[in-house]
Amino acid sequence: MTADGVRWGILATGGIAAAFTADLVDLPDARVVAVASRSEESAEAFAERFGIERAYGDWRSLAEDADVDVVYVATPHAAHRAAAGLCLTSGRNVLCEKPFTLNVREAGELVALAREHGRFLMEAMWMYCNPLVRRLKDLVDDGAIGEVRTVQADFGLAGPFPPAHRLRDPAQGGGALLDLGVYPVSFAQLLLGEPSDVTARAVLSPEGVDLQTAAVLSWDSGALASLHCSIVGGTAVTASVTGSAGRIDIPNGFFHPDRFVLHRDGKDPEEFAADPADGPRTSLRHEAKEVMRALRAGETESPLVPLDGTLAVMRTLDAIRGRVGVRYPSEAGDPTGEAVALV
Repeated sequence: MTADGVRWGILATGGIAAAFTADLVDLPDARVVAVASRSEESAEAFAERFGIERAYGDWRSLAEDADVDVVYVATPHAAHRAAAGLCLTSGRNVLCEKPFTLNVREAGELVALAREHGRFLMEAMWMYCNPLVRRLKDLVDDGAIGEVRTVQADFGLAGPFPPAHRLRDPAQGGGALLDLGVYPVSFAQLLLGEPSDVTARAVLSPEGVDLQTAAVLSWDSGALASLHCSIVGGTAVTASVTGSAGRIDIPNGFFHPDRFVLHRDGKDPEEFAADPADGPRTSLRHEAKEVMRALRAGETESPLVPLDGTLAVMRTLDAIRGRVGVRYPSEAGDPTGEAVALV
């Protein structure tokens, strides 16, 4: 890192990479110095769009660029293991888009690489860095609604998505669960930790990915989470947390809310709204700021998005896939069985 700020490299040039880079360039202590794509033409067009100094037509050149402090991996998630692994072994710190990998085996490999090389690694679970979500968690942890009894959350897109779309492609880790269901699962585990048991049902596509999935997670405390995701129906994208002494409702966009309502037993409802100073509710700046804070502090992982928590979410996603019978081509012949592990 230099006195001018943290130097970022962007690996991939799709929509989420563009959204993240647009937020980065607005941060005074961030510098986007390089971008890479498998296509030199795509990398150069992206670099011109955002005023980036260097454009690479391959991943390795970015991974080996010693002037890059941290790489944001924004490839489709089936490539996260390869892309992030290359960066970590080349000495780069990494922020890797969600879902972290296809399965917990791959996730564990990345965590081991980061720890072996002493590099920072974090899943880009922006929900965990959102100030209003952090406020909600603090209220729950402080007992504002008593002991948590139930969590409900949904995330569905209307589609329809054609068979050739990445959301329908098993080779790209398609299906509702990894792309959308990771949010309800991560929300439940933010509040309750890793569940002790998982049950699930799904409707599968002819290609073998989940079109919609419903899961019930349970904890030894007696808490339950009822979660749903879909790529065949647009849902309300709401969440609710019910405790022994009250309830918190997020009426829309629970993973990047503009407000939530606290209902305490015997008291008037209280509304908590996002601070306009924090930027648009769709802003990815908070996860970028957390990465830069951690790098300056010499930390190799974030306390807001800890690696053990990421691994726990991946175990739950694997368990759900195991229950509903979704297995990706890259997992064929996996002797460990971890890709479809059952908790």
